[in-house]
Amino acid sequence: MHQTVHVALGERSYDVEIGPDLLAEAGARIAPLLKRKRVAVLTDETVAGLHLESLRAGLAGGGVEMVSLALPAGEATKSWPHFERAVEWLLSEKVERQDVVVAFGGGVIGDLAGFAAAVLRRGVRFVQIPTSLLAQVDSSVGGKTGINAPQGKNLIGAFHQPSLVLADTSVLGTLTARDFLAGYGEVVKYGLLGDAEFFEWLEANGPALAAGDMAARVQAVTRSVQMKADIVARDETEQGDRALLNLGHTFCHALEAATGYSDRLLHGEGVAIGCALAFELSARLGLCSQEDPSRVRAHLRAMGMKTDLSDIPGDLPGAEALVALMAQDKKVVDGELRFILARGIGQAFVTSDVPPDAVLAVLEDALATC
Repeated sequence: MHQTVHVALGERSYDVEIGPDLLAEAGARIAPLLKRKRVAVLTDETVAGLHLESLRAGLAGGGVEMVSLALPAGEATKSWPHFERAVEWLLSEKVERQDVVVAFGGGVIGDLAGFAAAVLRRGVRFVQIPTSLLAQVDSSVGGKTGINAPQGKNLIGAFHQPSLVLADTSVLGTLTARDFLAGYGEVVKYGLLGDAEFFEWLEANGPALAAGDMAARVQAVTRSVQMKADIVARDETEQGDRALLNLGHTFCHALEAATGYSDRLLHGEGVAIGCALAFELSARLGLCSQEDPSRVRAHLRAMGMKTDLSDIPGDLPGAEALVALMAQDKKVVDGELRFILARGIGQAFVTSDVPPDAVLAVLEDALATC
């Protein structure tokens, strides 16, 4: 059942291994990368409690020792204080330039550990072992690393590709239903941005996937990773096509900032709502049919996911304030905000030609239902 996706980036190429029970094989798979049989693992307290001993045993099976640091779980960990703690711990453990850092956790740990590896001794190698669905299909692949700033999400970071990604789909069984569905928001995004057939497959197989069907999970993760790998190979540092991966994210990042990067809105939930808003905006601009946003929302609702601003608990700022938060997005170029819109399901494109009053109207109408 194991699948391999190759990320073709010349000297920085690497494989993404996908399938059940990969933790047990971690030592055998990582050992070929090592000069000395020792790795430094950065993780979070939740993942450590559930899976760290399994990873230790899997590494030991390949003759690899590990030291580990568990940081608090949650988005707030993607910040200067925890980043500083991680880097200083790696230095205290005498991690050398030829060593390997292991990012063992969800997107927060992957981003932070990858950034720490990027700057430590001007760059050490790292391996991603993503433990959430969101990290397996998105953040662990492609080399984007970083932390958040008070001004916005992921504004401090570096492109630093991993040397290997091990996506153990068995680990997904310990996710809460909410965390799994948040990751599913990124899976749906791939179908919406470039593969209508995959979206149709998800409409048919999404419930089985959520219920734990391992074959369906491996297939969904593999297809998502393959789509991302193809786009990253064409555009590693987001000069063009890679921006397509941000479908739903312009709205999402504004909503995350408005909710204080808290548990009120998980990243994948924001992506799902953002995709629905992006299709709504596309339909209003006459780019896609009116049926498309309805179909997107219908599938998200069928999966039990957040689809509208009214699904976010607590108060939200007004439409103009949300637009102002969008202006802090990394996708601003020469003061112009780039949107990823769609001409239909599976037909996303990047544009700066979006009337501000149309964005405002979509948000005002969405807020009116709250």
